[in-house]
Amino acid sequence: MHRTSEHHLANAGSSDELKGLDILLVEDSRDVGEAVKTLLELCGAIVAGPATNTAEAEGLLAKRRPDVALVDFHLRGGEHSYPLIVRLRQQGVPVIVLSGSFEFSPLPSVEGATMLEKPVGEAELLSHLTPFVANKLGR
Repeated sequence: MHRTSEHHLANAGSSDELKGLDILLVEDSRDVGEAVKTLLELCGAIVAGPATNTAEAEGLLAKRRPDVALVDFHLRGGEHSYPLIVRLRQQGVPVIVLSGSFEFSPLPSVEGATMLEKPVGEAELLSHLTPFVANKLGR
């Protein structure tokens, strides 16, 4: 399990770092979700979401399979994204779990997933996503 922390997402310039990468974004904070989506799209990614709960995320997932998913662990109303993470992993979708707190017991659903502690910096986030572009091109 990889765990890291960095500063807030900074304003990004336009680049093609993530060109063509299909990302599912699950984030219950609309402001954070929109900021992350804007950053990813400026870098060339195709972003489904932000979904604010697992039901919305499941709906987006039913429409198309992403190359990678960015999933907030703790959602509104005490909802956790365990079931969604399990479903994504069963479908072979790599998961990067975002959370402001990792104060929970390790669970099989998150075993092997990359764990990023919020607030995560732009460079940190992009460094975890860019390898998936190469994987997509290598298919």
